[in-house]
Formats: sequence, structure tokens, C-alpha cells
Amino acid sequence: MAHIIGSLTTSHVPAIGRAIAKNLQAEAYWKPFFDGYAPVHEWLRKARPDIAVIFYNDHGLNFFLDKMPTFAIGAAPEYRNADEGWGIPQLPPFKGEQKLAWHLIEQLIARDFDLTTCQEMVVDHAVTLPMALLWPDHERTGWPVRIVPVCINTVQFPLPSARRCYALGEAVGEAIRSWPSDERVLVVGTGGLSHQLDGERAGFINKDFDLQFMESLVHDPRWATQYSVHELVEKTGTQGVELLMWLAARAALGTDAGPGAVKRVHQNYHIPISNTASGLMLLEPAG
Repeated sequence: MAHIIGSLTTSHVPAIGRAIAKNLQAEAYWKPFFDGYAPVHEWLRKARPDIAVIFYNDHGLNFFLDKMPTFAIGAAPEYRNADEGWGIPQLPPFKGEQKLAWHLIEQLIARDFDLTTCQEMVVDHAVTLPMALLWPDHERTGWPVRIVPVCINTVQFPLPSARRCYALGEAVGEAIRSWPSDERVLVVGTGGLSHQLDGERAGFINKDFDLQFMESLVHDPRWATQYSVHELVEKTGTQGVELLMWLAARAALGTDAGPGAVKRVHQNYHIPISNTASGLMLLEPAG
């Protein structure tokens, strides 16, 4: 059966792409952010995942306000990105893992999740930037993993609850482990942490809540499910609700609360990056 080797959760601010394109990684503003990924790169070289299942939120490139699924899974042979208006260079296409994608779709629908199945799909910065951060040598070596994108709506209300996103992540993790394959799967959650880009609270960051949330993923992963979506928006900002992807990725590890349930391999937190609280976490399942 397929094996989940860990979960990686990371921010995906468009400004990151511009910094990479202009080689600003060593500048004082960006260095604490980019330096945080060095331990992750070393872990990935040793862990050598075959597939990345990526929980992300689309920002209008693939879905827009007139057609916004709550949950969508890509089952395409490849995934390309396009210009979103941020000035971020387009990246080489990502190869899809269709067999696992269809296995996830079938298993999730059997568990009463209503999904949008996408046999053609484009991906935006919520996928491309985390991939570029995790594998910065991709232009020289190519992408070392195949991907399955899992999109969660955090753009247009009503949004799925934290409780439902956790249940989705649990179901995805169980489906991965039931897939008859010896592939090594990395689960990725992208977005956040706290930030708000518009309105009276533009620039809002809640460091205390962010750090408490990150700690909960290690010791009490269901902690954030006590809050409604509106409460999470109040605590993290209108865009900070992207932490739902982190929650789903953590749930996919398939371990519950308690000492030793997961191993925290690495963590980084830096503010601000383009008015956003940037978080990074690498967890391994116990044993």
C-alpha cells in the first residue's frame, strides 16, 4: 500500500514568486523567509517522495465566483499555470498522477463527499510557488514528483467548516494508504497564515493565534475545528482562513492527538511577507 511520508505546510504569497524571479533570496527582507526552507530541502533529498497531494485554494485562475466548487480534485495528465496578473513567470507543467487521483475520487465519493472532478485543470500560485519553494532546482532537474491537486474553496462564502476540512483530510489520508502501490506520498497544504488584504483590517496579522495554531497541529490537531469559519476569519483575517488547507494536510497524516503522535521535523514563522504571516511546518507520522 502507498505510504504517507509526511506533511508540508507553507505560505504561497504571490510576492514570493517575484522575489524568486529577481533573485532576492539573500536580501534582508527575504532572507529569514527563504532560509527557513533549507532543512526542508535536505529532508526532501533523503525522503524522496514520488507524489505530492496538494491541498490548495484557487484564486480565480481555474474557478471563479460564478462557478466555485467546495471541493475539487484534479485527475488530469498534467497541470499548467497561466498569468494571474502578478507578474510571476510561468513554470514548466506538472505531471499528474491520474491513478491515485481516481482512487481518491472514488473513495471520497463512497464516503459521501460531493466533489468536482477535473480532467482538465490549471493551477495558480497556490500550487506553483510552494512547488518552487520545495524544489528550487526544478529548472535544472525537472519536477521530481507527480501531483494530485485538491482544491478547497476559501474565496466565496459559504466556505466549508474547519471540521469538514479536517474530515476531508482524514478521508484523503485513509484513501492514500489504501491505494495498492508502493509509492511514497507527501501531503502538502498551502496558504496563510494570518493576513487580510482589504477592508478596514487590511494588513491584519495575529501572531499569537498563528503560533498557537501551529503548535496545535502537533499536540491537538482538532483544536481549530472548535471555531466557525466566521470566527476563524475574525482571528486570522479574510485570507487567513486559508489555514483550512493546513488542517486538511495535518489530518491526512492519520494520527490523532497525544504525545508522540507526530514528529515535528522543522518549523519556521516570519512576519511580514507582503502583509502576510508566513508559516512553514514539516511533520512526519509517528513510527
